[in-house]
Order: sequence, then C-alpha cells, then structure tokens
Amino acid sequence: MNFYTFFREKFTYLFFNLVLALLFAVIFWKMTVHIGIMILFYLFWFGPLLLYYILSYIKKKNYYQNIVRFQAQLDQKYLLPELLVRPSFLEGQIIYDTIADTYKQMHEHVNVYKREQIAYREYIEAWVHEIKTPLAATRITLQNQGMDAGVFDELDKIEQYIEQVLYFARSSDVSQDYIIRAFPIQEVVNKVAKRNARSFIYQKIRLEMNELHEIVYSDVKWVEFILNQIVGNALKYSKSNQGVIKIYTIKRDNQIQLHIEDNGIGIPEKDLFRVFNKGFTGENGRKYSQSTGMGLYLCNRLAEKLNLGISINSKKNVGTNVQLIFPQSKVLLIES
Repeated sequence: MNFYTFFREKFTYLFFNLVLALLFAVIFWKMTVHIGIMILFYLFWFGPLLLYYILSYIKKKNYYQNIVRFQAQLDQKYLLPELLVRPSFLEGQIIYDTIADTYKQMHEHVNVYKREQIAYREYIEAWVHEIKTPLAATRITLQNQGMDAGVFDELDKIEQYIEQVLYFARSSDVSQDYIIRAFPIQEVVNKVAKRNARSFIYQKIRLEMNELHEIVYSDVKWVEFILNQIVGNALKYSKSNQGVIKIYTIKRDNQIQLHIEDNGIGIPEKDLFRVFNKGFTGENGRKYSQSTGMGLYLCNRLAEKLNLGISINSKKNVGTNVQLIFPQSKVLLIES
C-alpha cells in the first residue's frame, strides 16, 4: 500500500469536503469576512483531517507490510496467523478476526485427519503383527511336509509385501521412529543377503559383494528395508540361471554411494524418469504382473525422510544400477 492508493480510496470524502470548502469560501466572500479568519477557519477544518489521514496511513501501511513480509518469509504459509498481532483499527481487526477464525477451523480439521491417520497406522501395524502368526505357522507346516523350495520363495514375497505395507503406513512420520547412528554398510548388506538367500538359490542368481567396508550414518532398520526392496526388484527382474547382482560402494567427495547392480531386463529409457512415481509400473510392469509400482516409490519417499539420496541408471536388456547415497557427515542427516 502506497500513499497514492490510500488517498485514492478517500477521494469521494475529500472531494465532498473540497466542494463544501469552496461553498464556504463564496459565502465568506459575500460576507466580506477577513482573509485571516478564513485561513484560520480552513486550518482548523483541514489540519486535523489531514493529520488523521497521515497517521492512519502510517499505521495501516506498517501493519499490511508486516503481513506481506511474514507471508513471504514463511515456508509454511498457513502459520501466518501465529505471527500477527490484532491491530487497533477496525478494518484490520475484521481481517485479523477472519484469518484467525479460518486458521482455527483449519487446525481443527487437520487434527481430525491426524487422528484418523494415527488410527489407520495403528490398525495396519496391529494387522501386520497379527498376520505374521498364521504365516509362520504355514511355513512350519509346509516345511514338515517337505514342500518345494519355490513355495517358500513365494512365502518370502508375501512377507516382503506385508512389510512394505507396514513401512508405507509409517513413512508419513519417519522422524518419530528412527535413530541415527554410525554402522558398517556391510552389516545391512549381510542381513539383506541372508533374508533373500532362498531366492538367490532358487533362481540360481549369483551375488557379488565388494568394497563394503565403509561406515555410514543413518537408521539401520529403515536402510535395511530400502535395500531389501531394491534387491527384491533386482531378483524379480533378473534372468534365472545367468543372473548376477553386484553390491559395492564408491566413496566420492562428501558422500558414500552404495550400488546395487544387476544384469536383468533393464528399464526402457522412456520409463526411467517415472520409476519413483507412486504406482508406476511401466512396460516391465505390464509384462510382469507381480509388479505393484510401490517398491521404488516407497524407497524414494523413505530416502527423502532420512535425507539420503537415491538414483537409478538402467538400459533395456543390459541391466540396472541403483545408487543409495549416504552423506558422510551425521549432521547432514538431521532435518532442519
């Protein structure tokens, strides 16, 4: 708000006063009133009026400029009412009360959805823990009956999908469920290799692990889940009997890159930039019905929450290389 726009809004009232002043000037002239008295009369008339407008302009300009400045500085714009002070002039009070009431209503609605989200997450977590019992019982029964290894491979996939559901439910609030600590990357890779050992054996896919001596900072549990999803994808799209999955690290500048490389079917170039989109399956997903399009989406979402990087390079019929990038400094992992 500038001086011109402020007084333009007052034009009608000022114009009426100027017309009235001219009318009085004509009357004073007809009555031969002394010029000094006329000047004094107009000073008492327009002096307080102009002074009121100037003070009102300064007060309103400062208030509205604060609103604009706060709005520009805030990353979360909806927090604006928290910074505002109720003004002393009527128009500002109306605006403030309206914004404050809107903010209150919005806050109440957000709390409703938060409670629903918490209830949903608690239900999913309870369901996951409950479903593990019959799955474990099924596994034991099948082992006693000497079932084919392929059946157990399918059970492993079911457990991975169940785990995916659990981590998806938790992914909206990762900050409440992670602990940053230093750990050797070999520790997580070994756990993931052990979890998928049956699939490697059943599909006759070779696993090569090299240069895994680096120490990284993150949450072990969440990193293990991300790595397990990536390895699971590599197994899913590798060719049986001739597949090779390589896991190794490369140290560059202030980061450590964990590479998971396979010689599988690869990803078409036209699909590559969309692989992290939720539910995207692409050309490979249409060929392989077991693809859900959620694995890489969830990996990317969790990596962002943990302040890790994730990228993917691939060439059709050649293979895929996924890089999970760890900052070397623990400080870089802490969200601001």
